[in-house]
Amino acid sequence: MRIKVTFLLLLALLGYKSLAQQLTLQQANHLASLPIKCLQQEYPNKLNQMLLDSTEIEAPKKLHPAFYGCFDWHSSVHGHWSLVYLLNNFENLDNKEDIIKKLQTNLSKENIAQEILYFSKNHEKSFERTYGWNWLLKLQLELEKSPKDFAKPLAENLKPLSNLIINRYIEFLPKLLYPVRVGTHTNTAFGLSNAWDYAVFSNNTMLQNAIKEHAIRMFGVDTNCPFVWEPSGTDFLSPCLEEMGLMQRILPKKEFLQWLKKFAPNLANKNFKWEVAKVSDRTDGHLVHLDGLNFSRAWNFYHLIKQYPKEFSHLKPLADYHFQFSLPSIVDGNYEGEHWLASFALRAFEEKNN
Repeated sequence: MRIKVTFLLLLALLGYKSLAQQLTLQQANHLASLPIKCLQQEYPNKLNQMLLDSTEIEAPKKLHPAFYGCFDWHSSVHGHWSLVYLLNNFENLDNKEDIIKKLQTNLSKENIAQEILYFSKNHEKSFERTYGWNWLLKLQLELEKSPKDFAKPLAENLKPLSNLIINRYIEFLPKLLYPVRVGTHTNTAFGLSNAWDYAVFSNNTMLQNAIKEHAIRMFGVDTNCPFVWEPSGTDFLSPCLEEMGLMQRILPKKEFLQWLKKFAPNLANKNFKWEVAKVSDRTDGHLVHLDGLNFSRAWNFYHLIKQYPKEFSHLKPLADYHFQFSLPSIVDGNYEGEHWLASFALRAFEEKNN
């Protein structure tokens, strides 16, 4: 096992620079191997569950037959997204049929119905709000836009749960009087970004209007985001850049650039530098979050550069630096990072190469 891990680490160290330019089939196969391994691995597991009484104590697979693997519910969801994304982009992906079978097993109509029952409990209204909700709609989008034969039935199976989540967003956002600005799961800006993308893709004007109205209410007057405060000790999201990424989505060019000039004037500086986040112990499930922060910074920089290259192309080396720095950690053999980091790397790659 140690030899295998060492070999994979060396492979990543040799190949991560090329990944920043182009994802090869070999590298795609390796990134796929991580969610494949944990998608139906029930333990270890962290249940974010409220118990009313002892009758609710059940095994993870019984509670969440679709999304019980990969340590926790949301990591399972974005593990599913990773595999659908790779299937959509690599025709000759290894173990393709096995991956599809796992997706078909987990995302069956019956399993999604059970997930809906869990979400429908009165005391679970806030379950996975809004981080898991956000990733679920990204999975729904990836399935719906897929040209592959396997994807349409799975999209139809998942759609009732996605519709429930959409209704939860519309119900919840007016009640959220103040945004959550942390660099972890409850970050409000990140929790709306994938949801916005799906709302646009699916032409859901009610969800678009809800996100836009409340994002402007919560973030529209923000100025001088304190970049020097980042990172906090266990961040995997950048509060400043996630807010920027959301406002970039919902505002037209002129309004966004005016807002960004006040919110993050330092980004216009051609010599802007930002040190990567460093992890002291990758066997610690919280400290390893900082590798995810590097990927999330990268995907927001790439998103900005792609839409506004004239204004922000000077940030590309910085985005690449963050992306490349944490890539080797995906293959370090520690489950604390393996069960979710591949999704974050692929998310950054998606923004870079769309």
